Amino acid sequence: MESIIILIFVFGYLSITLEHPLRLDKTVPALIMASLIWAVLAVGFHSGWFDVIDTHEMVFSFGEGDHHASEGFNNTLLHHLGKTAEILIFLIGAMTIVEIIDLHRGFEILKQAVNTKSKRRLLWIIGILAFILSAIIDNLTATIVLVTLLRKLITKKEERLWYAAMVVIAANAGGAWSPIGDVTTTMLWIANKVTAMGLIKYVVLPSIVCFIVPFVIASYMKPFRGNIYTEELEDDMDQRRLLSSKTMLFLGLGMIVSVPIFKTVTHLPPYIGMMFALGVVWLVSEYIHPEEDFTESQRHKYSAHKALSRIEISSILFFLGILMAVAGLESLVFGTSLTGEDVGTLRYLAEVLQGAIPNEDVVVILLGVLSAIIDNVPLVAASIGMYESPTDSILWLFIAYSAGTGGSMLIIGSAAGVAAMGMERIDFIWYLKKIAWLAFAGFISGALVFLLFARVLMW
Repeated sequence: MESIIILIFVFGYLSITLEHPLRLDKTVPALIMASLIWAVLAVGFHSGWFDVIDTHEMVFSFGEGDHHASEGFNNTLLHHLGKTAEILIFLIGAMTIVEIIDLHRGFEILKQAVNTKSKRRLLWIIGILAFILSAIIDNLTATIVLVTLLRKLITKKEERLWYAAMVVIAANAGGAWSPIGDVTTTMLWIANKVTAMGLIKYVVLPSIVCFIVPFVIASYMKPFRGNIYTEELEDDMDQRRLLSSKTMLFLGLGMIVSVPIFKTVTHLPPYIGMMFALGVVWLVSEYIHPEEDFTESQRHKYSAHKALSRIEISSILFFLGILMAVAGLESLVFGTSLTGEDVGTLRYLAEVLQGAIPNEDVVVILLGVLSAIIDNVPLVAASIGMYESPTDSILWLFIAYSAGTGGSMLIIGSAAGVAAMGMERIDFIWYLKKIAWLAFAGFISGALVFLLFARVLMW
C-alpha cells in the first residue's frame, strides 16, 4: 500500500513539471495530490496497513479501538498544517505589502533612477538592483519590477531579452542569502534550519560570486557592447509618482526588513513579525494622501483591500498543496534506519542517498541542478524531512544556496524565471542555448566558494 502513496506523488509531481505541455495550472495537481496522499494515508492507517510517524520520531500503529493512535495521527496532520500555514501567512503578508507599495507607485522611484546610455553600464545597474531588491522584496517581485523597467528603457525586444534573462540570474542569487528573498530560503528559515545571521554570514559571499561571474562574462559579450538610447519616462497618470510614493516605498521595504529583527528580539515565529509589518503598512496606507486633491471616492484605488485582490492566490494554494503532499510522505513509515528505528519515507530516502553518494556536498549540488528542472519548493520541503542536521549547519546553508541559485540554469527553474518568461515570452530553447551556461558558471563558482569557506577556512 505504501507504493500507492509514492505513485500518487510521482504522478502529481510529473503533472506539475509538465504544466506547460499539459496547459494545466500546477496548482490543480498539487491540491489533488495532497488530498489523495492524506486520504490514502488515513484509510491505510485506520485499516492497519501501515504506520505513521510524527516530527518527534514517535510511531503510531492503529489497533482495534486504539484512540491514542488515532489522536496521534490527527495531531501529526494538524502539526504539518500549522507549519505550512506559517509559510503561507508569511508569504501573504509580504506579497500584500509589495502590492500596497506598487499601488502607491513606490517602485517608480527606482525606475526613474536609471539613466545611462551604455549597454554594459545598464547591465550592471539592472543586475545590482535585482540582486539587492530580491533580498528585500523577494526574487519574484524584483524580477517583475525590473522587467517592467526594461520595457521602458529598451524598445528592441531582441536586446531586452538578454537583460531580462540576466535579471533572473541576479534576482535568484540575491534571494538566496536573505531569509525573505526566496520561498525556499523562507521555508528553511521558518523551519529553524537556518538563521538570518547564518545566511548573511556564510551564503552572501557565494551569492555575490554567483551574481558577478556571469555578469563579468556577459559584459564582454556582443549583446552588451555599445550604447543604447533610453526613452524619457512618460509623465502620464499611470506612471507619475504620487505624494505617497517615497513614503510607502521606504516604509514597506523597511517593515519587511524588520521581520528578521522582530524574530531575533521576540523569539516568535517569523509570520508574527510579518503580521505586525503588514498591520503597520496597512495603517499608514489608510490615512496617507497619495494626491493633492485626494477624496474619499479615490481611496479604493490605493487601499489594502485592492492590494489583497491583486495577490496571486493560485501560488499560495500551490504551496499549500505541495507542502502538505511532502508532509504526507514524511509521515508515512516506509522502512527502518541503519540503527533499526522506523523512519518516514523522506528520511529513508536520505539514508539510501547517503549510501549511494557518501559525499553530502555532491548530493546538495545535484539538488541545485535538479531545482532547474523541477520545482525547488518540493525539493527543499523534502530535504527538510530527510535530514536532521542542527541549525545553521553546512548542510542547510548549502541547500539554501543551491536551491536558490540552481534554478537559474533553466528559464522554468525558478519563480523569477517563469515570471520573466511570461512577461517577455522568452523561448525555452533560446535561454538554454544563450543563458544556461552563464547561469551554470555562476552557480558552480558560488558553490566552490561556499565549500572553500565552509570546509576549509571557517568550520
